[in-house]
Amino acid sequence: MAAIININNQATPIETGHKSVVFFWAEWHPSSSPGGSFDAVFNALAKEATDVKFYRVEAEAALGVSKQYDVTQVPTFIFLDTNGSVIDRIDGGEDVAKVTQSYSRLVNSSDESASNPTVPPTTDTEQSKTSALHNRLKSLITSSPIMIFIKGSPTEPRCGFSRQACEILTSHNLHFGYFDILSDEEVRQGLKEYSDWPTYPQLYVRGELMGGLDIMKEMQESGDFVEQLDVEEFVSKAGMESVGREDAAASSLKQKIHQLVNRHRIMLFMKGIPSSPRCGFSRQIVEILDSFNASYDAFNILEDEEVRQGLKEYSDWPTYPQLYVEGDLVGGLDIVKEMQESGDLKDLLTGDMKD
Repeated sequence: MAAIININNQATPIETGHKSVVFFWAEWHPSSSPGGSFDAVFNALAKEATDVKFYRVEAEAALGVSKQYDVTQVPTFIFLDTNGSVIDRIDGGEDVAKVTQSYSRLVNSSDESASNPTVPPTTDTEQSKTSALHNRLKSLITSSPIMIFIKGSPTEPRCGFSRQACEILTSHNLHFGYFDILSDEEVRQGLKEYSDWPTYPQLYVRGELMGGLDIMKEMQESGDFVEQLDVEEFVSKAGMESVGREDAAASSLKQKIHQLVNRHRIMLFMKGIPSSPRCGFSRQIVEILDSFNASYDAFNILEDEEVRQGLKEYSDWPTYPQLYVEGDLVGGLDIVKEMQESGDLKDLLTGDMKD
């Protein structure tokens, strides 16, 4: 039986020298939290293992470890060889069987290359596989004149960087294709080597790599994004004609948000609802408000993407949850915690706050 190493801070490293399974979980996610289906299969595999190390990482508490392995959702399973290289990963989903299948591949994988410093010559079969992958990647890259490789889809991005990249393209009314790299690990890893670009998103125009989000932002800030990419022909005329309508829509959205923040004296914008928070930060702020028996209303920003994005601009506050009192922004979880510790939060919630 292998011991399970629990990581809930930044201090515990993932060691090399042995195969490892790293399981990222969150308390607010039932399937990955203790007693859930993914936690159960993780424990079962650890009981059977002898030469594999098992790490259980609380994703939102050990943010450094989560960032190291590019974790953006739970559950996430990372399977590492003895060198610490990722040989397989599972991002999200509800298919517990995949965990067992990936673990089996990890156990049966060879470590000859790790123990032998002499790299064996590439076989014809390996060359054939590499060639086939490169041909596939080239086909994907050129499948649309403007092609972006992201996590998720333009309508449902799975990370903030992918969302921002898609927003830049759509803000210029550009037609573009996309590929969800979370759906294909071979493409995800292969494209990094093929393009010599280690991160996502990746933007291609006519088969040529333009770069990632930082490059896109620099081009955006210069004011001639479309001209620099030389993609004027792919700008949607319908999109250009709708600018006036978009201005009217923006005004309507601002009015909608103003009404929402004033819907109740104490208004919380969160992920999920108070009885079922969908992220740890939202859960914590609900617990704080409930501890004061405060009367408040809540809005689930996951149900309205327009409000979710618009409120960030309206309040000039980029993250959630957001707490408002009498229509004014108090702040997020950190601010609320500080006010709780200082005693100011009770006065604010009860209306006894002095100027």
